[in-house]
Amino acid sequence: MPTSPPPPAASADSAEQLRLQLVDAWSLALERLGSELVGGSHWTGSLSTSALSTATAVSALVQARKAGCVDSASELLVEECLLVACRWLAEHQNADGGFGDTDRSHSNIATTLLVIAAWELAEFSRAEPQRVSQAWDYVQRQGKWDGLRRRYGKDKTFVVPILSNCALAGMVPWKQVSPLPFEAAWLPQELYRWARMPVVSYAVPALVAIGQARFHFAPPGNPVIRALRRRAIAPTLQVLRNMQPASGGYLEAVPLTSFVLMNLAATGHGQLPVAQDCIRFILNSRLADGSWPIDTNLATWLTSLSVSAVARRGKVIRLGLDTGSADRTEPVRARTIRWLLSCQHRSRHPFTGANPGGWGWTDLSGAVPDADDTPAALLALHSVDLSSPQWQRLRHEVHTAVGGGLRWLLRLQNRDGGWPTFCRGWGKLPFDRSGTDLTAHAIRAIQAWLPQLGRLQAVARQPLPARRQLESAVARGVR
Repeated sequence: MPTSPPPPAASADSAEQLRLQLVDAWSLALERLGSELVGGSHWTGSLSTSALSTATAVSALVQARKAGCVDSASELLVEECLLVACRWLAEHQNADGGFGDTDRSHSNIATTLLVIAAWELAEFSRAEPQRVSQAWDYVQRQGKWDGLRRRYGKDKTFVVPILSNCALAGMVPWKQVSPLPFEAAWLPQELYRWARMPVVSYAVPALVAIGQARFHFAPPGNPVIRALRRRAIAPTLQVLRNMQPASGGYLEAVPLTSFVLMNLAATGHGQLPVAQDCIRFILNSRLADGSWPIDTNLATWLTSLSVSAVARRGKVIRLGLDTGSADRTEPVRARTIRWLLSCQHRSRHPFTGANPGGWGWTDLSGAVPDADDTPAALLALHSVDLSSPQWQRLRHEVHTAVGGGLRWLLRLQNRDGGWPTFCRGWGKLPFDRSGTDLTAHAIRAIQAWLPQLGRLQAVARQPLPARRQLESAVARGVR
């Protein structure tokens, strides 16, 4: 069978031209990274505008205003926010009549129902009946309520909040909203995974607020259950407060915080500090165009990736591509490493009960340590050449932090050998099940630091996992 002749060897001139192009690309990327540093220490980036977040924020603020929970100083601001946000949603309706999670996403039934609910609550449907009709047409084509339930199956993490929002807007009776066992949040946090929660671990605030609203509007017929749930209202409201970060936003996320606020306001709890702090967070999270993003920022994640990228300089030098400009990044990286170390969680987390030692996605108070950002931080710290004299002062801090991070990862590993996002052992729903991407990331981080385990043990303030434990964890993860 005839074969094609091999391509001609690249000339020396073309190889040099390619090398110069790579030099330019490297220098431009490095310059761009340096120009986007915040305070000379870290990177924040930005998140896309979101119809999902904007719709839930509108519903929450309308419900809070109707319940008299908005103070007079914020009344005009809320009024303006609602008007601009409803217009923003109208401008970002897709051609098929539906809405996607972001301004660039395909339509889905969940976000479209949330937008309709927001418009109904804000009475925007009177001004734009055609847009509302188009959205309803899309929902009908997707199967309406049965279509929504099919989308999520047995996972109540999303379908119940969406239905509760629609119930508040009068679109569906409360009896169609599944009751949530909010009284389970009264248990000690370490027992949550044994309580067979119908939502994922991070959604406990929604479980409490929505569960109480469902009980308020459609109480069960069983008098024993009624009595138990009535008694659980006050202590589970305290659980909500204990989980709330200083920013007021659960997970720094507008949708989760909005679901909590709208249901608290609807049940007469809008004046509580927990609800007032939710209002503050939502108003503070608004973007300049009047919309809301899903989350506030991903500073820790972006910083970890950027540190690892800048650390590739050694490989670039070996390829003959270094221009010397990378030298200017060293002082920046020292400040950045200190910033990254400061983001490690050093105490038991009030939201998930996570052990100390992990990293979340941001330095803001609502971050929760997880199995993606912790490996990213460990790999970023591994990229630093700690043998260099310039890192002498930070060497002990880095080794101590890495020891804590490895210990945290080992404790999080599920029985099946994989790693979940937040909590070990829940195991049935997304985010709590083991994920291949998370597991691969954890394996990379452990493998990177295994050769230096002896140094880590020499400075560790707490006992580190033995080498055989870490190697066993990697083998189980690979399987």
